[in-house]
Amino acid sequence: MITLPEEQNKSLHEIKQKSPVELAFVGDAVYELMVREYISLHHDAPAGKLHSMCVEYVRAEAQVKAFEKIQNVLTEDELDFVRKGRNANKVTASKNAEPAAYRIATGVETMFGYLYLTGSNDRIRELFNMILEEQEA
Repeated sequence: MITLPEEQNKSLHEIKQKSPVELAFVGDAVYELMVREYISLHHDAPAGKLHSMCVEYVRAEAQVKAFEKIQNVLTEDELDFVRKGRNANKVTASKNAEPAAYRIATGVETMFGYLYLTGSNDRIRELFNMILEEQEA
């Protein structure tokens, strides 16, 4: 995973003070990058097909299923960030997902954003691999 020098200088306290929406913004990109990496390494298809495959993993309903698979192994800190993201006031509505699913997906993205900004790349990969194992089973 990419780690930029500016991020390494942020304290844990500064990261924890970021709004859930900011963390979800980062987490959305992290989650999609993990999906794109996985798809590109395991599938050979035209870009349009790869994009369609990616959407199946990153859409809100898929992230809800992902959360259901990993929620029992999340730390209290990780669950706290899922809750913060889920309950964020400025979460925009989605035209393609039910509000409850969208809020859970935002919580998952918030957690991934928090993990990324704290440099917890091994934990991100561990959780993502659990999600993939469950989805492929």
